Amino acid sequence: MLELRPTCENCNQALPPDSLEARICTYECTFCATCVETLLDNVCPNCGGGFVPRPIRPSRNWKGDNYLGKDPASTAIRHRPVDPEAHARFAAVLKNTAAETLNSQKVGDLKGPGSTPQQPG
Repeated sequence: MLELRPTCENCNQALPPDSLEARICTYECTFCATCVETLLDNVCPNCGGGFVPRPIRPSRNWKGDNYLGKDPASTAIRHRPVDPEAHARFAAVLKNTAAETLNSQKVGDLKGPGSTPQQPG
């Protein structure tokens, strides 16, 4: 079950459960659309994966008790601002690499402009 984290990990913008601005990676790292598009280059600073729009959990019990009232969104804030320069180096290799390649190789194995990228910290 998705946690539906309440804020962007970078800028701490509120991302309520019904937000169309929330983006998540496969590990549920949560960022706002603005940070994903303007700072992160669609590369998660925590795992190197890409982002997709976060699904919206129904607020009403349409069927089978699958709704926010039964499974509320998380209230735990994970504010971990990204170092723009370090992330730019990390994302430089990954942002133009096909997802299939990212899933089958280690970051250090990818060849990028200038140098081998550093793992995110």
